[in-house]
Amino acid sequence: MPVPQPGHRSSDSTVALRLVAQLGGRFSTEAGIDVDAGAHDVERWFLAATLFGARISAAVAVRTYRVLDDAGVCTLADAGRRTWDDLVVLLDRGGYARYDFRTARRLLDLSVAVTDRYPSGLAAFGPTCHDPRRLERALDALPGWGPTTVTAFLRELRGVWPAARPHLDAKVGDAARHLQLSRDQGPFVLGSLTELAESAGLDPRDLEAALVRLSLAHRRTYGGCAGSGSCRLLHPTAP
Repeated sequence: MPVPQPGHRSSDSTVALRLVAQLGGRFSTEAGIDVDAGAHDVERWFLAATLFGARISAAVAVRTYRVLDDAGVCTLADAGRRTWDDLVVLLDRGGYARYDFRTARRLLDLSVAVTDRYPSGLAAFGPTCHDPRRLERALDALPGWGPTTVTAFLRELRGVWPAARPHLDAKVGDAARHLQLSRDQGPFVLGSLTELAESAGLDPRDLEAALVRLSLAHRRTYGGCAGSGSCRLLHPTAP
């Protein structure tokens, strides 16, 4: 196990490691996407992140992306070459039935908008933008996108795109407080997350995503759970 660095308790590192091991890290990785691998996988993540934007579980979003990917719809450009009916069938097959009609239309509209605004692809625009607010505004202006989708997309591109520096989701701070990871360190800000991840030998993006997962699993209501290292979600086999 990694040796905790000064400034972090060994128990914090243990909790962080258990959290990622039990709940998982980046959603892009779960979908079979490696955003560090290059532009194509960033484009794949753009399509997958769009699916996460609806009020639907992460498991359904991941499963639906895998169905699309298996059918050759790996990126938004691929979606733009399919008919609305084709996309509805694939979305239904992934379990996205509640939002199938509107999401199929959204994917087609997004494909047109991105092609018009970014002829070389969105993955070519990202590395050239160094202003976080400009990048966020550009993404927020896309059809069907909004702050939630923008944050979900960009937090997994930290260190990949220079301007991918979104504020921590409020769910991250909620989960960190529940696990008492912010104790003696003040507010759980990005610096706190990065230092803790490094002390535990984790990629900060995996820890950030795992904290989001914890908040979602608890539905942001932590009553009845002991929290800290005794959080019931860290010990799924416990009685």
